[in-house]
Amino acid sequence: QVQLVESGGGLVQAGGSLRLSCAASGRTFSRYTMGWFRQGPGKEREFVAAISGGGGTTNYVDSVKGRFAISRDNAKNTVSLQMNSLKPEDTAVYLCAAGRTFGRPTIAAEYYYWGQGTQVTVSS
Repeated sequence: QVQLVESGGGLVQAGGSLRLSCAASGRTFSRYTMGWFRQGPGKEREFVAAISGGGGTTNYVDSVKGRFAISRDNAKNTVSLQMNSLKPEDTAVYLCAAGRTFGRPTIAAEYYYWGQGTQVTVSS
């Protein structure tokens, strides 16, 4: 069982930056692929970024490439999402998720555990 708690969301103007963090419980954190998803108002859940257990492989949705960066610290059981050059269309609840393989990191069904989410609002 893994429990995930996100933090770092908030209100920011377009062009600004935020850093999201996700703290995980458990002793096997490094075995999990970690992902960030988001769900905007009236929209389906969307993959944002993922990182493999060892941190050596990452994957991003095209709309955030070059603006967002995912990282992890296995010693601290945390995964972060640095978000720069934010746009109003990035407004959403951002959720952290943990899965056991990196086979299909963009697919929500591949993740076993989910956090409650943190709200990110980007004003124009």
